[in-house]
Amino acid sequence: MTDQAKLIVGKKEYVLPLITGTQNERAIDISQLREQSGLITLDNSLGNTGVCQSSITFIDGDQGILQYRGYPIEELAEKSTFTEIAYLLIHGNLPTRKELSIFSNRLNESSLIHEDMRHFFEAFPKYAHPMGILSTMVASLSTFYPLPDVLDPDAEEQFMANLISQVRTIAAFSYKKSMGEPVVYPSFRLKYVENFLNMMFSSPVKDYHQDPDIVRAVDLFLILHADHEQNCSTSTVRLVGSSLANIYAVISAGISALWGSRHGGANQEVIHMLERILASGGDGKEFIERAKKKNSGERLMGFGHRVYKNFDPRAKILKQACHKLLSKPGMNNPMFDIALRIEELALKDDYFLSRQLYPNVDFYSGLIQKAVGIPYDMFTVLFAIGRMPGWLAHWREMVHQEPFRIIRPRQVYIGKTERHYVPINERPEQNAVPV
Repeated sequence: MTDQAKLIVGKKEYVLPLITGTQNERAIDISQLREQSGLITLDNSLGNTGVCQSSITFIDGDQGILQYRGYPIEELAEKSTFTEIAYLLIHGNLPTRKELSIFSNRLNESSLIHEDMRHFFEAFPKYAHPMGILSTMVASLSTFYPLPDVLDPDAEEQFMANLISQVRTIAAFSYKKSMGEPVVYPSFRLKYVENFLNMMFSSPVKDYHQDPDIVRAVDLFLILHADHEQNCSTSTVRLVGSSLANIYAVISAGISALWGSRHGGANQEVIHMLERILASGGDGKEFIERAKKKNSGERLMGFGHRVYKNFDPRAKILKQACHKLLSKPGMNNPMFDIALRIEELALKDDYFLSRQLYPNVDFYSGLIQKAVGIPYDMFTVLFAIGRMPGWLAHWREMVHQEPFRIIRPRQVYIGKTERHYVPINERPEQNAVPV
């Protein structure tokens, strides 16, 4: 017999089915609640509401578990590559050698953007934010690479390859634009991350030396950011995608959602915090004390997470990567020492422990990017490059699931009750609003 939940409203009782996921997550299925009772549920910010059934990513925030398609993030971070992870998220399984070769070649062949798009970069203001450029340019791809009316499997594979590959080309071009330097085209000789770094940092007068440790650190960053279940930007992709908008517009919307400081921009806030502490000459102890005071205006950035009530597993991995990268000659950064000191102090403080505030992925991801040489305005752009396969996997899963309907949430209206129109010369002056 199917497990059931009972909802009692006054003298009426409603029976609602219980859904159990493969990792024993349980949910009350309320999809027929309004039809049966005339009631809806209210869940501000949707923190307790499941919006879909998905087989892509599993998170247990209490235990600090993150899995892509069932694989622990720790194993994937240690043994895999970003290209392989992109295939895994989209297709559901790790690729064979032949499948990975075909996928990688398709990414390489799709890395160029239409030459006419160069004119778009020239039209942006000199100091345009790279995320604004990225969102605009991704949306414009639909005019250069129009989608067929019927998306057969090959067409899907092609536009997904376009987005995964071209997003780094657009990102690098936008950076070169901000620097006033000529663009560097992608090379078929280089792998995914190497290609991106070469487009970012090489120039006609200076070749870029590929440091394997830097390449691996960026690859690791992208792996750890490739998907994270139903976060703000992924939910945006599902919401916009449910309207059957073209995939480039859908991804552009996801990029715009990621831009917010409460989402993809959080790692920049961590770096700014560490810079302030370093400039003050302190070791972080005074800052920690100020952050505990409600009206101090200070906040400990990079601690706490909407989902994780334990350590963010991605933070543990990036902390180790920081140690390795910043121990290299010439790579030492005093901000990393401050970060370690703040983590030590916070994890001994009952104020943070009682509130389950542990380091999250943003606490160390900014340090990785700074060590690599990524400028602050590009931090969230790199996040978007990493998240692209996850967005595409969720879009693909949604459009091929049944039932596939446009997402249309409800609300509880709290405005005025019915009123009637009053001619303007009869309206009381106290209601007037200056214009």
